[in-house]
Amino acid sequence: MEHTLEQYRMTNRELWQNTLVQIELGTSETSFRTWFRNTDIVHREGGTVQVAVPSKIVKEWLMEKHHKLILSTLRVIDNSIRNVEYSIHRVPVAPVERKPTRAATASENASFDLQSLYIDKRDNLNPRYTFETFVVGPFNQLAHAAAKAVLDHPGATYNPLFIYGATGHGKTHLIQAIGNHFKKSHANKKVLYVTSEKFAVDYINSVRAGNANNFKNQYRQYDVLIMDDVQFIANTEKTQEELFHLFNALRDNNKQIVFSSDKHPMLLPGFEDRLKGRFSGGMIAEIPEPDIESRTAIIRAKLENHGFSIPEDIIQFIAESVRGNIRELEGVLNMIVCKSQLKGKTISQADVRALVKHNLKPNKGVSVEEVVHRIASYYDIPEKSIYEKTRKKEVVKPRQIIMYILREEFNVSYPSIGEKLGGRDHTTVIHSCEKIKLEIKNNNALEAEIDHIRTLIHA
Repeated sequence: MEHTLEQYRMTNRELWQNTLVQIELGTSETSFRTWFRNTDIVHREGGTVQVAVPSKIVKEWLMEKHHKLILSTLRVIDNSIRNVEYSIHRVPVAPVERKPTRAATASENASFDLQSLYIDKRDNLNPRYTFETFVVGPFNQLAHAAAKAVLDHPGATYNPLFIYGATGHGKTHLIQAIGNHFKKSHANKKVLYVTSEKFAVDYINSVRAGNANNFKNQYRQYDVLIMDDVQFIANTEKTQEELFHLFNALRDNNKQIVFSSDKHPMLLPGFEDRLKGRFSGGMIAEIPEPDIESRTAIIRAKLENHGFSIPEDIIQFIAESVRGNIRELEGVLNMIVCKSQLKGKTISQADVRALVKHNLKPNKGVSVEEVVHRIASYYDIPEKSIYEKTRKKEVVKPRQIIMYILREEFNVSYPSIGEKLGGRDHTTVIHSCEKIKLEIKNNNALEAEIDHIRTLIHA
Protein backbone atom coordinates (compact mmCIF):
# COMPACT_ATOMS: atom_id res chain seq x y z
CA MET A 1 0.00 0.00 0.00
CA GLU A 2 1.37 3.41 -0.96
CA HIS A 3 2.02 5.81 1.93
CA THR A 4 1.20 9.50 1.88
CA LEU A 5 4.03 11.90 2.74
CA GLU A 6 2.53 12.54 6.19
CA GLN A 7 2.24 8.82 6.99
CA TYR A 8 5.79 8.26 5.82
CA ARG A 9 7.07 10.97 8.16
CA MET A 10 5.14 9.43 11.01
CA THR A 11 6.74 6.08 10.21
CA ASN A 12 10.17 7.72 10.31
CA ARG A 13 9.46 9.22 13.73
CA GLU A 14 8.23 5.89 15.07
CA LEU A 15 11.33 4.18 13.72
CA TRP A 16 13.61 6.69 15.46
CA GLN A 17 11.65 6.53 18.71
CA ASN A 18 12.07 2.76 18.88
CA THR A 19 15.73 3.11 17.96
CA LEU A 20 16.26 5.62 20.78
CA VAL A 21 14.73 3.25 23.32
CA GLN A 22 17.16 0.49 22.31
CA ILE A 23 20.13 2.88 22.32
CA GLU A 24 19.18 4.15 25.77
CA LEU A 25 19.46 0.58 27.11
CA GLY A 26 23.06 0.35 25.93
CA THR A 27 24.40 3.79 26.92
CA SER A 28 24.72 5.77 30.12
CA GLU A 29 21.92 8.21 30.95
CA THR A 30 24.31 11.16 30.75
CA SER A 31 25.62 10.12 27.34
CA PHE A 32 22.12 9.51 26.03
CA ARG A 33 20.83 12.91 27.15
CA THR A 34 23.92 14.70 25.83
CA TRP A 35 24.17 13.19 22.35
CA PHE A 36 20.74 11.83 21.39
CA ARG A 37 18.38 14.51 22.70
CA ASN A 38 16.72 16.65 19.97
CA THR A 39 17.58 14.19 17.21
CA ASP A 40 15.14 12.77 14.69
CA ILE A 41 14.90 11.11 11.29
CA VAL A 42 14.05 13.75 8.71
CA HIS A 43 14.49 11.82 5.48
CA ARG A 44 14.68 8.25 4.28
CA GLU A 45 15.34 7.12 0.75
CA GLY A 46 16.07 3.56 -0.26
CA GLY A 47 18.36 2.08 2.36
CA THR A 48 19.69 5.43 3.62
CA VAL A 49 18.35 7.20 6.69
CA GLN A 50 19.14 10.86 7.38
CA VAL A 51 19.25 11.82 11.05
CA ALA A 52 18.84 15.46 12.04
CA VAL A 53 21.06 16.69 14.89
CA PRO A 54 21.10 20.05 16.70
CA SER A 55 24.78 21.03 16.21
CA LYS A 56 28.06 20.31 14.47
CA ILE A 57 29.66 18.85 17.60
CA VAL A 58 26.78 16.39 18.05
CA LYS A 59 27.06 15.40 14.40
CA GLU A 60 30.80 14.74 14.68
CA TRP A 61 30.43 12.85 17.96
CA LEU A 62 27.67 10.58 16.66
CA MET A 63 29.64 9.87 13.50
CA GLU A 64 32.83 9.03 15.39
CA LYS A 65 31.53 7.35 18.54
CA HIS A 66 28.03 6.03 17.96
CA HIS A 67 27.60 5.45 14.23
CA LYS A 68 27.97 1.66 14.43
CA LEU A 69 25.51 1.48 17.35
CA ILE A 70 22.96 3.64 15.54
CA LEU A 71 23.19 1.69 12.29
CA SER A 72 23.08 -1.74 13.93
CA THR A 73 20.10 -0.73 16.10
CA LEU A 74 18.19 0.61 13.09
CA ARG A 75 18.92 -2.59 11.18
CA VAL A 76 17.53 -4.74 13.98
CA ILE A 77 14.23 -2.89 13.58
CA ASP A 78 14.36 -2.67 9.78
CA ASN A 79 16.99 -4.76 7.99
CA SER A 80 16.50 -2.86 4.72
CA ILE A 81 18.50 0.07 6.15
CA ARG A 82 22.07 0.16 4.83
CA ASN A 83 23.44 3.57 5.77
CA VAL A 84 22.96 6.53 8.10
CA GLU A 85 23.76 10.14 7.26
CA TYR A 86 23.68 13.15 9.61
CA SER A 87 22.54 16.71 8.96
CA ILE A 88 22.32 19.76 11.22
CA HIS A 89 18.85 21.07 12.05
CA ARG A 90 18.95 23.37 15.07
CA VAL A 91 15.19 23.18 15.62
CA PRO A 92 13.48 19.75 15.53
CA VAL A 93 11.15 19.40 12.57
CA ALA A 94 7.53 19.88 13.68
CA PRO A 95 5.00 17.29 12.56
CA VAL A 96 2.91 18.27 9.56
CA GLU A 97 -0.57 19.45 10.55
CA ARG A 98 -3.21 17.27 9.02
CA LYS A 99 -6.67 15.97 9.56
CA PRO A 100 -5.95 12.54 11.01
CA THR A 101 -7.37 9.48 9.34
CA ARG A 102 -8.44 6.52 11.42
CA ALA A 103 -5.27 4.65 10.44
CA ALA A 104 -3.06 7.62 11.22
CA THR A 105 -4.72 8.09 14.61
CA ALA A 106 -4.12 4.46 15.52
CA SER A 107 -0.50 4.81 14.46
CA GLU A 108 -0.04 7.92 16.59
CA ASN A 109 -1.60 6.26 19.62
CA ALA A 110 0.66 3.25 19.23
CA SER A 111 3.86 5.23 18.99
CA PHE A 112 5.98 6.33 21.93
CA ASP A 113 5.98 10.12 22.16
CA LEU A 114 9.35 11.56 21.18
CA GLN A 115 8.55 14.80 23.00
CA SER A 116 8.61 12.84 26.26
CA LEU A 117 12.33 12.31 25.75
CA TYR A 118 13.03 16.05 25.82
CA ILE A 119 14.41 17.27 29.15
CA ASP A 120 13.71 20.66 30.69
CA LYS A 121 17.20 22.22 30.83
CA ARG A 122 16.29 24.38 33.81
CA ASP A 123 15.76 21.45 36.18
CA ASN A 124 16.77 18.38 34.10
CA LEU A 125 13.37 16.77 34.73
CA ASN A 126 11.79 14.47 32.18
CA PRO A 127 8.04 15.27 31.94
CA ARG A 128 7.06 11.64 31.35
CA TYR A 129 8.35 10.56 34.78
CA THR A 130 5.31 11.18 36.97
CA PHE A 131 3.46 9.36 39.74
CA GLU A 132 0.55 8.89 37.32
CA THR A 133 2.72 6.83 34.95
CA PHE A 134 4.53 4.94 37.73
CA VAL A 135 3.18 1.39 38.08
CA VAL A 136 2.99 0.30 41.72
CA GLY A 137 3.39 -3.38 42.61
CA PRO A 138 4.42 -5.49 45.59
CA PHE A 139 8.10 -4.99 44.73
CA ASN A 140 8.10 -1.17 44.93
CA GLN A 141 5.28 -0.35 47.36
CA LEU A 142 7.58 0.78 50.16
CA ALA A 143 9.65 3.08 47.95
CA HIS A 144 6.50 4.53 46.38
CA ALA A 145 4.91 5.18 49.79
CA ALA A 146 8.08 6.88 51.03
CA ALA A 147 8.21 9.08 47.93
CA LYS A 148 4.58 10.12 48.41
CA ALA A 149 5.23 10.87 52.10
CA VAL A 150 7.99 13.29 51.09
CA LEU A 151 5.40 15.30 49.16
CA ASP A 152 3.33 15.92 52.27
CA HIS A 153 6.16 17.12 54.52
CA PRO A 154 9.16 18.11 52.38
CA GLY A 155 12.36 18.67 54.30
CA ALA A 156 10.95 17.06 57.45
CA THR A 157 9.70 13.53 56.84
CA TYR A 158 12.27 11.21 55.32
CA ASN A 159 15.06 13.70 54.71
CA PRO A 160 17.05 12.49 52.94
CA LEU A 161 15.09 9.88 51.03
CA PHE A 162 17.48 7.24 49.72
CA ILE A 163 16.17 4.85 47.03
CA TYR A 164 18.37 1.95 45.94
CA GLY A 165 18.14 -1.02 43.61
CA ALA A 166 19.64 -2.51 40.45
CA THR A 167 19.59 -0.80 37.07
CA GLY A 168 16.21 -0.63 35.38
CA HIS A 169 14.01 -1.14 38.45
CA GLY A 170 12.39 2.31 38.22
CA LYS A 171 14.52 4.40 40.59
CA THR A 172 14.97 7.31 38.18
CA HIS A 173 11.26 7.36 37.34
CA LEU A 174 10.27 7.51 41.00
CA ILE A 175 12.73 10.18 42.13
CA GLN A 176 11.97 12.35 39.10
CA ALA A 177 8.26 11.95 39.84
CA ILE A 178 8.95 13.67 43.16
CA GLY A 179 10.59 16.56 41.31
CA ASN A 180 7.83 16.83 38.72
CA HIS A 181 5.19 16.88 41.46
CA PHE A 182 6.89 19.76 43.28
CA LYS A 183 7.38 21.58 40.01
CA LYS A 184 3.67 21.32 39.25
CA SER A 185 2.25 21.87 42.75
CA HIS A 186 4.71 24.40 44.18
CA ALA A 187 5.64 26.95 41.55
CA ASN A 188 7.64 28.89 44.13
CA LYS A 189 9.95 25.94 44.94
CA LYS A 190 13.14 25.46 42.98
CA VAL A 191 13.77 21.83 42.00
CA LEU A 192 16.87 20.26 40.46
CA TYR A 193 17.47 16.73 39.25
CA VAL A 194 21.14 15.95 38.65
CA THR A 195 23.26 12.85 38.22
CA SER A 196 26.23 12.51 40.55
CA GLU A 197 28.44 12.46 37.47
CA LYS A 198 27.13 15.86 36.35
CA PHE A 199 27.56 17.20 39.90
CA ALA A 200 31.20 16.07 39.89
CA VAL A 201 31.85 17.62 36.47
CA ASP A 202 30.28 20.92 37.55
CA TYR A 203 32.43 20.99 40.67
CA ILE A 204 35.67 20.21 38.84
CA ASN A 205 34.95 22.83 36.17
CA SER A 206 34.18 25.45 38.82
CA VAL A 207 37.49 24.78 40.59
CA ARG A 208 39.41 25.01 37.33
CA ALA A 209 37.67 28.26 36.46
CA GLY A 210 38.30 29.69 39.91
CA ASN A 211 34.63 30.21 40.76
CA ALA A 212 33.97 27.49 43.35
CA ASN A 213 31.82 29.90 45.36
CA ASN A 214 29.47 30.32 42.43
CA PHE A 215 29.13 26.53 42.31
CA LYS A 216 28.24 26.43 46.02
CA ASN A 217 25.66 29.18 45.69
CA GLN A 218 24.16 27.63 42.58
CA TYR A 219 23.44 24.28 44.24
CA ARG A 220 22.34 25.72 47.58
CA GLN A 221 19.52 27.76 46.06
CA TYR A 222 17.28 24.72 45.50
CA ASP A 223 14.37 23.66 47.69
CA VAL A 224 14.45 20.10 46.37
CA LEU A 225 17.70 18.48 45.25
CA ILE A 226 17.47 15.07 43.59
CA MET A 227 20.75 13.27 42.89
CA ASP A 228 20.71 10.09 40.82
CA ASP A 229 23.28 7.27 40.81
CA VAL A 230 25.31 8.62 43.71
CA GLN A 231 27.60 5.55 43.50
CA PHE A 232 29.44 7.14 40.56
CA ILE A 233 31.31 9.58 42.80
CA ALA A 234 32.98 6.78 44.78
CA ASN A 235 36.64 7.49 45.60
CA THR A 236 36.33 11.19 44.69
CA GLU A 237 37.54 12.84 47.87
CA LYS A 238 37.00 16.50 46.97
CA THR A 239 33.64 15.95 45.26
CA GLN A 240 32.39 13.95 48.24
CA GLU A 241 33.56 16.68 50.60
CA GLU A 242 31.62 19.26 48.58
CA LEU A 243 28.53 17.04 48.62
CA PHE A 244 28.89 16.63 52.40
CA HIS A 245 28.85 20.41 52.95
CA LEU A 246 26.02 20.89 50.44
CA PHE A 247 24.00 18.21 52.23
CA ASN A 248 24.44 19.94 55.59
CA ALA A 249 23.53 23.35 54.18
CA LEU A 250 20.34 22.09 52.55
CA ARG A 251 19.14 19.96 55.44
CA ASP A 252 19.84 22.71 57.99
CA ASN A 253 17.46 24.89 55.99
CA ASN A 254 14.77 22.17 55.74
CA LYS A 255 15.37 21.61 52.03
CA GLN A 256 14.38 18.17 50.72
CA ILE A 257 17.17 15.88 49.49
CA VAL A 258 16.62 12.69 47.47
CA PHE A 259 19.30 10.20 46.44
CA SER A 260 19.37 7.04 44.37
CA SER A 261 22.02 4.35 44.16
CA ASP A 262 22.54 0.75 43.08
CA LYS A 263 23.40 -0.30 46.67
CA HIS A 264 22.32 0.31 50.24
CA PRO A 265 24.16 3.44 51.47
CA MET A 266 26.13 1.53 54.12
CA LEU A 267 27.40 -0.89 51.44
CA LEU A 268 28.68 1.75 49.03
CA PRO A 269 32.41 1.25 48.42
CA GLY A 270 34.69 4.26 48.19
CA PHE A 271 32.58 6.56 50.38
CA GLU A 272 33.54 8.22 53.65
CA ASP A 273 31.69 7.01 56.73
CA ARG A 274 30.41 10.50 57.48
CA LEU A 275 28.70 10.67 54.08
CA LYS A 276 27.27 7.17 54.45
CA GLY A 277 25.88 8.33 57.77
CA ARG A 278 24.20 11.32 56.12
CA PHE A 279 22.70 9.07 53.43
CA SER A 280 21.28 6.77 56.12
CA GLY A 281 19.87 9.52 58.33
CA GLY A 282 16.41 9.66 56.77
CA MET A 283 14.46 6.94 54.98
CA ILE A 284 16.06 4.10 53.02
CA ALA A 285 13.87 2.14 50.59
CA GLU A 286 14.84 -0.61 48.18
CA ILE A 287 13.28 -1.28 44.79
CA PRO A 288 14.07 -4.96 44.19
CA GLU A 289 13.47 -6.97 41.02
CA PRO A 290 9.79 -6.84 39.99
CA ASP A 291 7.88 -10.08 40.46
CA ILE A 292 6.04 -11.65 37.52
CA GLU A 293 2.69 -10.15 38.54
CA SER A 294 4.24 -6.69 38.64
CA ARG A 295 5.95 -7.20 35.28
CA THR A 296 2.59 -8.19 33.79
CA ALA A 297 0.96 -5.08 35.26
CA ILE A 298 3.76 -2.88 33.92
CA ILE A 299 3.37 -4.30 30.42
CA ARG A 300 -0.39 -3.76 30.44
CA ALA A 301 -0.04 -0.22 31.77
CA LYS A 302 2.53 0.78 29.15
CA LEU A 303 0.45 -0.71 26.34
CA GLU A 304 -2.67 1.06 27.59
CA ASN A 305 -0.84 4.39 27.88
CA HIS A 306 0.15 4.16 24.24
CA GLY A 307 -3.12 2.84 22.85
CA PHE A 308 -1.69 -0.46 21.67
CA SER A 309 -2.83 -3.99 22.42
CA ILE A 310 -1.33 -7.46 22.04
CA PRO A 311 -2.76 -10.91 22.84
CA GLU A 312 -2.75 -12.03 26.46
CA ASP A 313 -0.50 -15.04 25.78
CA ILE A 314 2.18 -12.72 24.40
CA ILE A 315 1.91 -10.44 27.43
CA GLN A 316 2.41 -13.47 29.66
CA PHE A 317 5.36 -14.70 27.61
CA ILE A 318 7.11 -11.31 27.84
CA ALA A 319 6.47 -11.11 31.59
CA GLU A 320 7.96 -14.58 32.09
CA SER A 321 10.91 -14.05 29.74
CA VAL A 322 12.05 -10.49 30.49
CA ARG A 323 13.06 -10.57 34.11
CA GLY A 324 14.19 -7.82 36.39
CA ASN A 325 14.67 -4.82 34.13
CA ILE A 326 11.77 -2.48 33.38
CA ARG A 327 13.81 -0.71 30.69
CA GLU A 328 14.21 -4.00 28.87
CA LEU A 329 10.47 -4.57 29.14
CA GLU A 330 9.87 -1.16 27.56
CA GLY A 331 12.45 -1.88 24.88
CA VAL A 332 10.77 -5.15 23.93
CA LEU A 333 7.36 -3.46 23.80
CA ASN A 334 8.71 -0.73 21.52
CA MET A 335 10.18 -3.35 19.23
CA ILE A 336 6.82 -5.16 19.11
CA VAL A 337 4.99 -1.93 18.27
CA CYS A 338 7.44 -1.12 15.50
CA LYS A 339 7.43 -4.63 14.02
CA SER A 340 3.62 -4.74 14.10
CA GLN A 341 3.38 -1.42 12.27
CA LEU A 342 5.94 -2.43 9.67
CA LYS A 343 4.11 -5.71 9.03
CA GLY A 344 0.69 -4.09 9.19
CA LYS A 345 -0.66 -6.82 11.47
CA THR A 346 -0.44 -8.15 15.02
CA ILE A 347 2.93 -9.70 15.75
CA SER A 348 3.01 -13.45 16.48
CA GLN A 349 4.42 -15.13 19.56
CA ALA A 350 7.17 -16.66 17.39
CA ASP A 351 8.20 -13.14 16.32
CA VAL A 352 8.17 -11.97 19.94
CA ARG A 353 10.26 -14.97 21.00
CA ALA A 354 12.84 -14.08 18.33
CA LEU A 355 12.89 -10.43 19.44
CA VAL A 356 13.44 -11.41 23.06
CA LYS A 357 16.17 -13.88 22.15
CA HIS A 358 18.13 -11.49 19.94
CA ASN A 359 17.76 -8.30 21.98
CA LEU A 360 18.23 -9.40 25.59
CA LYS A 361 21.46 -10.49 27.15
CA PRO A 362 21.39 -14.12 28.35
CA ASN A 363 21.80 -14.86 32.03
CA LYS A 364 25.51 -15.64 32.26
CA GLY A 365 25.33 -16.44 35.96
CA VAL A 366 23.73 -19.89 35.50
CA SER A 367 26.19 -22.79 35.36
CA VAL A 368 25.91 -25.92 33.22
CA GLU A 369 25.41 -27.93 36.41
CA GLU A 370 22.50 -25.68 37.41
CA VAL A 371 20.85 -26.11 34.01
CA VAL A 372 21.23 -29.89 34.29
CA HIS A 373 19.84 -29.83 37.84
CA ARG A 374 16.75 -27.80 36.94
CA ILE A 375 15.89 -29.75 33.77
CA ALA A 376 16.49 -33.12 35.44
CA SER A 377 14.21 -32.02 38.27
CA TYR A 378 11.60 -30.85 35.77
CA TYR A 379 11.50 -34.31 34.15
CA ASP A 380 11.95 -36.11 37.50
CA ILE A 381 15.04 -38.09 36.50
CA PRO A 382 18.39 -38.50 38.34
CA GLU A 383 20.96 -35.84 37.40
CA LYS A 384 23.70 -38.44 37.00
CA SER A 385 21.75 -40.16 34.20
CA ILE A 386 22.27 -37.06 32.01
CA TYR A 387 26.03 -37.67 32.03
CA GLU A 388 25.80 -41.44 31.48
CA LYS A 389 25.88 -43.23 28.10
CA THR A 390 22.35 -44.58 28.53
CA ARG A 391 19.93 -44.36 25.60
CA LYS A 392 16.79 -44.69 27.70
CA LYS A 393 13.98 -42.69 26.16
CA GLU A 394 13.15 -40.89 29.42
CA VAL A 395 16.77 -39.62 29.59
CA VAL A 396 17.54 -38.93 25.93
CA LYS A 397 14.89 -36.24 25.48
CA PRO A 398 15.86 -34.19 28.60
CA ARG A 399 19.53 -34.49 27.63
CA GLN A 400 18.81 -33.16 24.15
CA ILE A 401 16.79 -30.29 25.62
CA ILE A 402 19.69 -29.46 27.96
CA MET A 403 22.03 -29.32 24.95
CA TYR A 404 19.55 -27.14 23.07
CA ILE A 405 19.09 -24.74 26.02
CA LEU A 406 22.85 -24.44 26.60
CA ARG A 407 23.38 -23.62 22.94
CA GLU A 408 20.40 -21.35 22.28
CA GLU A 409 20.10 -19.53 25.62
CA PHE A 410 23.76 -19.30 26.68
CA ASN A 411 25.65 -19.69 23.38
CA VAL A 412 27.90 -22.44 24.76
CA SER A 413 30.01 -24.03 22.01
CA TYR A 414 29.09 -27.50 20.76
CA PRO A 415 32.42 -29.07 21.87
CA SER A 416 32.06 -27.53 25.35
CA ILE A 417 28.53 -28.88 25.72
CA GLY A 418 29.69 -32.36 24.70
CA GLU A 419 32.62 -32.23 27.12
CA LYS A 420 30.46 -31.07 30.03
CA LEU A 421 27.77 -33.69 29.43
CA GLY A 422 29.81 -36.87 29.72
CA GLY A 423 32.48 -36.34 27.07
CA ARG A 424 30.20 -36.63 24.03
CA ASP A 425 31.33 -35.79 20.50
CA HIS A 426 30.32 -32.34 19.26
CA THR A 427 28.49 -33.88 16.28
CA THR A 428 26.14 -35.59 18.73
CA VAL A 429 25.42 -32.21 20.30
CA ILE A 430 24.75 -30.61 16.92
CA HIS A 431 22.37 -33.43 15.99
CA SER A 432 20.51 -33.09 19.31
CA CYS A 433 20.14 -29.32 19.01
CA GLU A 434 18.89 -29.53 15.43
CA LYS A 435 16.46 -32.29 16.37
CA ILE A 436 14.89 -30.24 19.16
CA LYS A 437 14.81 -27.14 16.97
CA LEU A 438 12.92 -29.04 14.28
CA GLU A 439 10.51 -30.68 16.72
CA ILE A 440 9.60 -27.32 18.28
CA LYS A 441 8.27 -26.12 14.93
CA ASN A 442 5.80 -29.00 14.72
CA ASN A 443 5.07 -29.74 18.38
CA ASN A 444 3.25 -27.04 20.36
CA ALA A 445 3.40 -29.08 23.55
CA LEU A 446 7.19 -29.34 23.36
CA GLU A 447 7.43 -25.63 22.61
CA ALA A 448 5.37 -24.88 25.74
CA GLU A 449 7.57 -27.24 27.80
CA ILE A 450 10.75 -25.48 26.73
CA ASP A 451 9.24 -22.05 27.38
CA HIS A 452 8.40 -23.23 30.90
CA ILE A 453 11.93 -24.59 31.33
CA ARG A 454 13.40 -21.26 30.23
CA THR A 455 11.36 -19.52 32.91
CA LEU A 456 12.56 -21.96 35.56
CA ILE A 457 16.20 -21.54 34.58
CA HIS A 458 16.04 -17.74 34.66
CA ALA A 459 13.96 -17.61 37.84
